Amino acid sequence: MQFNPVSIRPFLGAKDFDLSRAFYTAMGFTENIINEKLSVFHFKGIAFYLQNAYVKDWVDNTMVFVEVENVGEFWEYLQTLSLTEKFSEVRLVAPKSFDWGTECFVHDPSGILWHFGSFNK
Repeated sequence: MQFNPVSIRPFLGAKDFDLSRAFYTAMGFTENIINEKLSVFHFKGIAFYLQNAYVKDWVDNTMVFVEVENVGEFWEYLQTLSLTEKFSEVRLVAPKSFDWGTECFVHDPSGILWHFGSFNK
């Protein structure tokens, strides 16, 4: 069997679709609207779909891991965006080191947990 994946795009839900759209745009993602209930967001080679759909158990248990080259530099970038001042629901957690690498965390307006990490070499 030959399998040559090109990308992976998870589908994420949103408690408040317009608020989440504004958040991801403020974070630096580019939005492409597919229809009134679905958008795809892109940032430097990664992408995900944001749906105007909210199922509490699903959204409360959604986590996304994004590997970044340097967590410290990414954290500095996040700090320049003032996301917690612009979006009261958003939480940022400073980088933490683990035996496998380092990561920081972003809780989006719906509570989805984003892990931004880099692995030890």
